[in-house]
Amino acid sequence: MGWISETPDGEAQGTLREIYDAVKAQRGKVARILSVHSLDPPALSHHLDLYMHLMFSPGPLSRREREAIAITVSAANGCAYCVAHHLEALQRYEKDEAVLTAIRDAPDQLAIPRLRAMLLYARRLTIAPSVMDEAQVMALRAEGLTDQDVLRINLITAYFNFVNRIALGLGVSQDANEVAGYRDTG
Repeated sequence: MGWISETPDGEAQGTLREIYDAVKAQRGKVARILSVHSLDPPALSHHLDLYMHLMFSPGPLSRREREAIAITVSAANGCAYCVAHHLEALQRYEKDEAVLTAIRDAPDQLAIPRLRAMLLYARRLTIAPSVMDEAQVMALRAEGLTDQDVLRINLITAYFNFVNRIALGLGVSQDANEVAGYRDTG
């Protein structure tokens, strides 16, 4: 539970019940970052649609890259909830502990040039958005990323800045049971 009232799964009715049931059918359970929206089911529905599109739809960027962006942004914002959730997901695609640590704590130390460029862009946009300029996009292009790739990197970065503020601003917390056990739909 967060710092505001939430409707638990067992008490959901109407539109909220439908949303919760759809989430459980697809992901296995309802994450706290979603249930904190329960007082506004339309907002929850739109949030979920954007999340599913950015993180799971076909298109540019691998799931590994998408989850890495989520972790780098969330770590820069100090959002332990999102770091824990997306680190759990990334571990399905990345087994190297040194790489996982660098993604979270020091993306500039990554020995994977394409991923390093993506994460440095995401981190800079997160911590210093007013100093972004075309040079950051050119650095991505230098690693072979297309404008469609750059757009997806930007959208995922912006999305996780949004979600981190929901989690941090409403006291969304996690424990081991909350973080584990989601189905990967990608």
